Amino acid sequence: MKTLRIGSGAGYSGDRIEPAVELAEQGDLDYLVFECLAERTIALAQQARISDPQGGYDPLLSERMRRVLPFVGRHEGRRRLRVITNMGAANPVAAAAEVRRIVGELGLNLTVVAALGDDVLAALRPDQRLDNGQTLGALGERLISANAYLGVDAILQALHADADVVITGRVADPSLFLAPQMFEFGWAADDWLRLGRGTLVGHLLECAGQVSGGYFADPGVKDVDDLARLGFPLAEVDAEGEALITKVAGSGGRVSRATCTEQLIYEVHDPAAYLTPDVTADFSRVAFVEEGVDRVRAQGAVGHARPEQLKVSVGYLDGWIGEGQMSYGGPGAVARAQLARDIVLKRLELIGVKMQDVRAELIGMDSLHGSRNSVEPWEVRLRVAARCEDRGEAVRVGNEVETLYTNGPSGGGGASKSVRQVVAVASLMLPRSRVNPRIQA
Repeated sequence: MKTLRIGSGAGYSGDRIEPAVELAEQGDLDYLVFECLAERTIALAQQARISDPQGGYDPLLSERMRRVLPFVGRHEGRRRLRVITNMGAANPVAAAAEVRRIVGELGLNLTVVAALGDDVLAALRPDQRLDNGQTLGALGERLISANAYLGVDAILQALHADADVVITGRVADPSLFLAPQMFEFGWAADDWLRLGRGTLVGHLLECAGQVSGGYFADPGVKDVDDLARLGFPLAEVDAEGEALITKVAGSGGRVSRATCTEQLIYEVHDPAAYLTPDVTADFSRVAFVEEGVDRVRAQGAVGHARPEQLKVSVGYLDGWIGEGQMSYGGPGAVARAQLARDIVLKRLELIGVKMQDVRAELIGMDSLHGSRNSVEPWEVRLRVAARCEDRGEAVRVGNEVETLYTNGPSGGGGASKSVRQVVAVASLMLPRSRVNPRIQA
């Protein structure tokens, strides 16, 4: 029976490149998938594209492709390796052009295809309401982007066009991995059982190092060897969608029943109805069996009919955050930091800074769990941050923290201040009939 080998080259935009190169070179893969989009990532990419019409794709695209493309395509004695990635972000067309440029520089003969259709901003109406209660019309010029979570459709078109590299925008994470399974095994779009199984494979691989022991590690509780050389996972999948999760032999990390179980429940609200654009997956009966060191069989997933609507991620500008920080150390550090906090909050009130929200915390003392720490640390860092509608008001927040150098308690140091624009994200649902997945070669 044919076995498909799919590797995970990235779990987020800024992920490491070495494990992906290791997979491309030593993983004997058919497909290497780079999953690099988070909720805010594509909104930030859309903002970048506004500044530069040729930008808006993943900033690490060029480096990643330059490192792995020499292994892509047909090579004697090896499986044909293809790449699928959502590093196109807000501009898959420009991203594909950049990859073609690198292909030419390297003297390779590869077909690069862009998968389009996720940008649905023009298809939305002003009266449509977001999940936070606001209407699109109320956002006005603050509205940046609207990207639908596409499924496998455009990727399948690209694979049928014999693409070696497929560059997408916003595609649901598991769909990046499901598409090659459907293509290679000829699964129908309504083969819910196998689509459910294939979606399980995608869900396990989508966060890369998480399932091979990275985020799982907890010293003394869940020890994992050689995390500095963490290997990213790959799946061996058969035509029925049954899969074995493993990694390159000799790489760091661990693939175990426990690591797979933790990844299984990641971002899954209802294990019996995990909604994706391709299938409603049911993971409620999934079981993991360890067949050897770093070899775990995943079984028991099923699927049901896909949802009739697609989730749309909407990005919009939502004011500014002004922030300032100052450190205090040695005897009495906490008392001095607490006094500094009181001073800054009073100063913001006295000078009339217009804020919608403010947070003042002592990092290492009360920033995560409130005032429960009874142990006096040797050092503590004050952080004051406020959300403001106006950038000028946000600037004043950091300035007030910085003035503690000469106007606040003794011993303050390491001051920093910053202002950043808030790119907020909300969601709505859109009938799939209003979305047009397509490719551009």
